[in-house]
Amino acid sequence: MIRNAFKMKLKPGVVEEYKKRHDEIWPELAKAHSDAGIFDYSIYFDEESLILFAFQKLSDNNNLGDLLNAFIGSIVKSNASTLPGGEMLAGLFAGAETE
Repeated sequence: MIRNAFKMKLKPGVVEEYKKRHDEIWPELAKAHSDAGIFDYSIYFDEESLILFAFQKLSDNNNLGDLLNAFIGSIVKSNASTLPGGEMLAGLFAGAETE
């Protein structure tokens, strides 16, 4: 299992489109995450900066980049990273998991 955190920046004017892409097809999106080896996925949004912060747990053989590129690549700002539109964040602390 891989613990992963990253940030992405939405393009101006696409907040509602981003929400729509997650709200309207949630069962299909949940299956796509599972098929891509992504689970325990949370996203947080800072409206002032248009920054999305995501945390997820991934299988060792995931295809996160392909899924993100296909699903939201057109509405996030791109950079040279291997993560479409995003920047991986370094982990500094991981506490004990609790249920």
